[in-house]
Order: sequence, then C-alpha cells, then structure tokens
Amino acid sequence: MLTTSAILGVLGIGGSELWLILIIILVLFGGAKLPSLARGLGQSIKEFKKAQRDDDEVKTDAKPADASKKSDSSSTSSH
Repeated sequence: MLTTSAILGVLGIGGSELWLILIIILVLFGGAKLPSLARGLGQSIKEFKKAQRDDDEVKTDAKPADASKKSDSSSTSSH
C-alpha cells in the first residue's frame, strides 16, 4: 500500500509546498468551514469504498451464476 510520503514524492510535493497549500485552503475557506469540508470529504470516501465493496461482491456472485448458465446451455445444446 502506498504511503502518503510516497504519493507526495511522486507528485513532487514537499513539506513546504504542502504547508503552503494548507494555508491557502485555510484562507480561502476560513476556519469555520474547514470541519464541514473535511466531514463531507470523509463521507464521500466512505461511500466510494462501500460502493466499491458492493461492486466486488456483485462480480463474485455473478461468476458462479455464469458458470451454471454455461453448463445448462451446453447440456441443452447436446440433446
């Protein structure tokens, strides 16, 4: 799994650039708005992960059903 420092290293962002970005965000949105922005971002990430898990479950459930359909169609076609 990638760490934050590895991701930032790939992007070419160091510590000073990260602080500058955080200060600009603070100035633009203000201190009162940041908790609600962070909460919304956290909920979005949580919903994305949930949808991704649900999609993986649907794919794993669909594979056995497809295999049984193939065996049914092959048995009916041989008759």
